[in-house]
Amino acid sequence: MATLRDARCGQTVRVKRLHGAGPVKRRMMEMGITKGAEVFVRKYAPLGDPIEINVRGYELAIRKSDAQMVEIEPEFS
Repeated sequence: MATLRDARCGQTVRVKRLHGAGPVKRRMMEMGITKGAEVFVRKYAPLGDPIEINVRGYELAIRKSDAQMVEIEPEFS
């Protein structure tokens, strides 16, 4: 299972499924990370956490632990 945490810098992926439950999953969905959304991985912080992404036209920084809950389709063009 590939997750957003595994995506490389400069890669565009599509969200396949959100794992997790309760407030964390709801918060991710409120930020626009939903099934079928295209996500562009802009960059990683110098120490690797957080990850900066573009989703639905805006920039977002998420922790690697949260990115681990986002299952993705490996490569989308």
